[in-house]
Amino acid sequence: MNKDLLSGVVLLAVAGTYYTWTTQIADSTLSDEIGAGGLPKVLAAILAILAVCLIVRTLLSARMKPATAAAAAGNADDEEADENAKLPRAIGFLLFGAAYVALLPFVGYPIATALLIAGIALYEGSPRTWVIPAAAIGGGILYWAIFVKLLGVNQPMGSLFQGLF
Repeated sequence: MNKDLLSGVVLLAVAGTYYTWTTQIADSTLSDEIGAGGLPKVLAAILAILAVCLIVRTLLSARMKPATAAAAAGNADDEEADENAKLPRAIGFLLFGAAYVALLPFVGYPIATALLIAGIALYEGSPRTWVIPAAAIGGGILYWAIFVKLLGVNQPMGSLFQGLF
């Protein structure tokens, strides 16, 4: 079984499980027409649609694979090198996410987000110029403004700055 097909099936199962869990979210007396489970149900549906797209794409590409097998034989070495490089890169991104989650309660949302933006930009090989800190600081402030001020979603300010705000 192809790894993309397996991933699509697993994602579809996750979407179904997540949707089942969203149906158990209780509505409060302050709920609007959509209710508290509205957005989670939409996210579950989007995940299911993406999983089905992945499954269909994999099945369609498997049909076309025999016709292009001879042409792809020359590129097998290059593809194998690319496949081997994906795992360390993915682990790097996973470590950035773990560091973000670990720093968030301590330094707060704006600073953790700015550090995440800068770290990923440097990890991806961006030149070390003034643009990275400017984009990181601007991004941290922008995301904080969107979530906290515009949408009203409180984000942690961090224990480091607890006495200041």
